[in-house]
Amino acid sequence: MVAAPDSRPSVAELGTLDASAFAAVLGGVAEHSPWVAQQAHARGPFATLGELRAGFAAAILTAPAEDQLGLLRAHPELAGREAQAGALTADSAGEQRTARLDALSAGELARLRALNAAYRERFGFPFISCVREHSVASLLAWGEARLARSVEQERDTALAEVTKIVALRLAERVA
Repeated sequence: MVAAPDSRPSVAELGTLDASAFAAVLGGVAEHSPWVAQQAHARGPFATLGELRAGFAAAILTAPAEDQLGLLRAHPELAGREAQAGALTADSAGEQRTARLDALSAGELARLRALNAAYRERFGFPFISCVREHSVASLLAWGEARLARSVEQERDTALAEVTKIVALRLAERVA
């Protein structure tokens, strides 16, 4: 593969890769779930970044329910144990830092921890949000409102949030 001038592969260059190499380059865009890149590869080749994003979204949204649940469960809690231990992926750490989740007040942190615990207990996976779209206040309010939803509604919302996160990560990785 010939690297683009900014060292990110182009969509055309990605189209020359076999499934294994494609997953090696883009497997990290879906948190601890390289199967998403493998499934997206099968939908290519892609002519544009928009098509690539759509391929990843389709791989997520048409996966068997057990794979979708595994993908949701692979996400870290927001400002949770993994963040405290410095064990987030580079992508998650950067996103949480950008959203100021590493600089919460004591009150905000207490609310987010309570939200994380209630959410995981109710739905069986962590509260997932494309944090780049939120302030701390809006994130907390939206998370608390989501607790009132049905499991099915919330699974669908969480998967939609994952597709947004993946799309943003792809835009950072692909020229």
